Amino acid sequence: MTATAKGAMPRQIPFIIGNEGCERFSFYGMRNILVHFLITSTLLQHITAGGERELAAKDLMHTFMIGVYFFPLLGGYLADRFFGKYNTILWFSLIYCAGHACLALFEHNATGFFTGLGLIALGAGGIKPLVASFVGDQFDQSNKHLAKIVFDAFYWIINFGSLFASLLMPLFLKHYGPSVAFGIPGLLMFLATAIFWFGRHRYVKVEVNREGDPDAFSRVLRTALLSKIPGRGRPGLVLASLGVIAAMATLLMIPQLGFVIAACLALVLLIAGVGGGAWWQLERARGQHADAAIDGVRSVLRVLVIFALVTPFHSLFDQKASTWVIQGNAMSKPDWFVASQMQALNPLLVMLLIPFNNLVLYPALRKFGLEPTALRRMAAGIAFSGLAWIAVGALQVVMDAGDPLSILWQILPYALLTFGEVLVSATGLEFAYSQAPQSMKGVVMSFWNLTTTVGNLWVLIANAAVRNDTVTSHIGDTGLSVAAFQMFFFAAFALIAAAVFAWVARRYRVVDNYRPAG
Repeated sequence: MTATAKGAMPRQIPFIIGNEGCERFSFYGMRNILVHFLITSTLLQHITAGGERELAAKDLMHTFMIGVYFFPLLGGYLADRFFGKYNTILWFSLIYCAGHACLALFEHNATGFFTGLGLIALGAGGIKPLVASFVGDQFDQSNKHLAKIVFDAFYWIINFGSLFASLLMPLFLKHYGPSVAFGIPGLLMFLATAIFWFGRHRYVKVEVNREGDPDAFSRVLRTALLSKIPGRGRPGLVLASLGVIAAMATLLMIPQLGFVIAACLALVLLIAGVGGGAWWQLERARGQHADAAIDGVRSVLRVLVIFALVTPFHSLFDQKASTWVIQGNAMSKPDWFVASQMQALNPLLVMLLIPFNNLVLYPALRKFGLEPTALRRMAAGIAFSGLAWIAVGALQVVMDAGDPLSILWQILPYALLTFGEVLVSATGLEFAYSQAPQSMKGVVMSFWNLTTTVGNLWVLIANAAVRNDTVTSHIGDTGLSVAAFQMFFFAAFALIAAAVFAWVARRYRVVDNYRPAG
């Protein structure tokens, strides 16, 4: 790609955007009907109690989402260390296609259907950190000012695919059955793979260092933790060891917590312990590694704190495909309308809000002397998600009192949640890429996606808690139903996280890690 004075839009971008639009249709097409299908299908017929079946369907959906956003760690590692982003995206896309085929073919077979979900989680997760960073690779310092436009377009096309998937797939499920409803997203995923392959000769493909980087992220961490200074202890190594021990102890609780909750908690403890310990002793790596590598590791560790504070947002956002759909099932609506179709409101509003924010809201804020920086936007977005859950909780209180409500009342919480999404997710994609050192972009984008895994972990823990009689007894003392109490709990969770995020963001130093022009 040739650099120019002002920079030009890379010609290969339409292939990536087209791929993303089709892939997102395929993903949201199957995800947005998953909970409704599981509740009504024969796969959960052994659960006779309606409320328990709904909880089981929610758990399966959020477990699936945990997988989707966990496997970016694998995809990012393979791309950064061995195969490069292009090859990794292409190969994982083929796994993704196989998963969709399983859903369409095994609607009555639990083993086949859940194998399909696993393959989709692996395929979708494997490519998730790479497509956005692959977009960033197509830019350098000469045209990086165009990257924000493309990242916004990237997020816009995600929601364009999601809009039509959310509108159409519930109707296909209702009128034509699961094979067709799950088969159509599979065809779109095959088309997405083909579009991506057609652009193969035009892409900028950042070279992979297969020999191993002596200043790699993991090697700098190891040096920092193990280095000795005469007369001084190694408190960072102690903290890292405690993180490892805590993670192993959590794994021993698999019989009580379940594999998914225990494994995810162990991962969180491991990252916190090792990351915190390495931060404590990072300066000990100077002289043994390049200063740029040490500064890069420090940048990654600092951005992980920001990422951690985004996890409550994802706890709230992903429940629009589970908790909000279940609430919508109990609301009045036309016979032709399916509750899961309300999710189409989310991408529709995103496509309206992105240009509104860029053309109207952000310029207006600048005129008043308030620069809408990435971190300010993200803090506000987390807060708006909390407000959305106050609104949906209020609806639940009214419904619990016996007053029927139209599903149209969900428009308000959807609008608040979507505004928060635009401020967090669309901003976070560019922020995560810009903060990542060049050699660690795939891994850092994987950590960004891991925020969704942790967010869904909090949902599973909350669902497990309400199965405890003591907990439900205390909830009953508040005068609220379990559903309403959980909604207000998650609202408070997000509002507290937003306040802490804003405090941390004021002390965060933003860096610029786009490729040099040339």
